[in-house]
Amino acid sequence: MESRLPRFKRVHTVVPIELTDRDHHIIRLVRRYRFLRSKQISALVGGSPQQLLRRLKLLYHHGFLERPRCQIDYYHQPGSRSIAYGLGNKGGALLKQELRIAVRPASWGEKNRAVGRMFLEHALLVSDVMVTIELACRKRGIRLVTERELALPGQRQPFQWRVNIHSRLKLGVIPDRVFALEFPDTSGQTQRVHFFLEADRGTMPVTRRNLSQTSFRRKLLAYEATWTQNLHHTRFGFHRFRVLTVTTSAARVKSLVAACSQLERGHGLFLFADRTILSGDIFSSTWQTGKPGEAGSLLD
Repeated sequence: MESRLPRFKRVHTVVPIELTDRDHHIIRLVRRYRFLRSKQISALVGGSPQQLLRRLKLLYHHGFLERPRCQIDYYHQPGSRSIAYGLGNKGGALLKQELRIAVRPASWGEKNRAVGRMFLEHALLVSDVMVTIELACRKRGIRLVTERELALPGQRQPFQWRVNIHSRLKLGVIPDRVFALEFPDTSGQTQRVHFFLEADRGTMPVTRRNLSQTSFRRKLLAYEATWTQNLHHTRFGFHRFRVLTVTTSAARVKSLVAACSQLERGHGLFLFADRTILSGDIFSSTWQTGKPGEAGSLLD
């Protein structure tokens, strides 16, 4: 029976399928987000959740989607779990051949199946934030501009850059996601605000004595330098930007804000919140800026 198909081992005797427009949409979504839980796919696509779960199951067993194997131990724990999906080899081939999206189809399935638990949990936190924002944009009539739309032509890795901190130190910057929001202001003029997202699971030290070692303070310094050196304008063509950080707890937010308050300038660039902000209206919710006690919002 189809309902008894194993979760993490493909069965090649499943019923054949003919891909629908909805299937194409699902595969494109999973590729754009890298990993999505079944509940997130349901929220983005709509329709019957049970029918969607059955379809995701078939897309997995036919190789269009992948289920990272590091999820296996989730299912030895009590409670209902939502399976995470990545792009499978056939999904990569479909995007390359039919939708003209440049991917390497032969490697996607193996890569997504073999990701580690920490990598997957970080990627899913990124997806949690971006799915919440995308759904909120639909409700508010706000346009979400994706990373691909923002990238300038001819740049292989458009949103990876290095910035001078002082004469002997350069730091690399790779945001977890880059996007923009377009919305009308009180006068009816269209505003566009660009964002760099940092999904912080609390595993990185906030500060260290040596900037050659990874720390969250090092990220803050790199973004501050990006702003003071006007790289957001000269490199990306952004008029202004903000850095969103979503983390695990209110205590972690307090520690990150304390580190940010030590910067010489640019405190208003930063917005911090713990992941509980994702359960409400993210545009009405209050974020903490880089100054202790100062609040802000995404649409400021």
